[in-house]
Amino acid sequence: MSLAEKTRPAAGHGDTPRIREREPRITDEHGRRVRVWELALRYLLLLGVLALTIGPFLWQLSTSLKGPTEDIFSSPPRFLPADPTLHNYERVADTIPVWDYALNSLKVAAANVVTNCVGAALAGYALARLRYRGRRVATLVFILAMLVPVEGIVIAQFTTMRELGLNNTLVGVVLPGCVSALNVLLMRNAFLHLPYEIEEAAFVDGANVWQRFCRIALPAVKGTLAVVAIFAFMGAWDDFLWPLIVLSDPSKFTLTIGLNYLHGTFAGDERLVAAGTIIAVAPLIVLFACLQRYFFRGVGEGAVKG
Repeated sequence: MSLAEKTRPAAGHGDTPRIREREPRITDEHGRRVRVWELALRYLLLLGVLALTIGPFLWQLSTSLKGPTEDIFSSPPRFLPADPTLHNYERVADTIPVWDYALNSLKVAAANVVTNCVGAALAGYALARLRYRGRRVATLVFILAMLVPVEGIVIAQFTTMRELGLNNTLVGVVLPGCVSALNVLLMRNAFLHLPYEIEEAAFVDGANVWQRFCRIALPAVKGTLAVVAIFAFMGAWDDFLWPLIVLSDPSKFTLTIGLNYLHGTFAGDERLVAAGTIIAVAPLIVLFACLQRYFFRGVGEGAVKG
């Protein structure tokens, strides 16, 4: 009998082999193992980015809810209001016609969303799916249009609106941005990822161009269309320079111009300014909350499902 056989314990009938428990492994989406310190570092970076992006909004929200007797410049600063109140929002409505300004902004933003979705979808489909001479040149023109700064063409836009008699009108605010070059290129890329075989089958069945666009191509790019809608709404809602130039009647001011009066009239009352800021940001949050499902789905637009 060898030394190994002498030292090895004898296994009886009641003995079972001991199975070593496997330690839980943390893996990423590709199945690769992630170390604990790497995971902790990622979460720290995410928390830092979250604090930089959400922190100012939460601070403005907290400031808008603080009463007139509460010190907002105390050291160390107090994040939570001691006695929350909505009186600051009532003061904003009493100081300026904020709801009339918000309605004007909503009209401009809604018109901008409709024109961008319709115009960008039509132009993107024409650039991606139709065959005609000069298609590449037209695509290059849209790319070059993105390189031109708005400040460089604002005088030409103002002169055009004056010649058309659209100065001091909401139509004049909407018209220059009714179709964005970026949105056209987004829709073009979405249509390019659609398989040609689907449209070829529809063409064999007798579908014309409009039927293929409305019934096949457009329903397949809902995610990108939602992205275009969000970008168009945000661009029109947050625009300050162009409405300030083209509008002169206070009754037609948009919300961004109207809120500027809070800085001039009540420069020292930060609670009032914070309340106006929350009123301006709230519609954007509601819009994104409603369209986020389509927004994130637009990343894989045009993929063929098995």
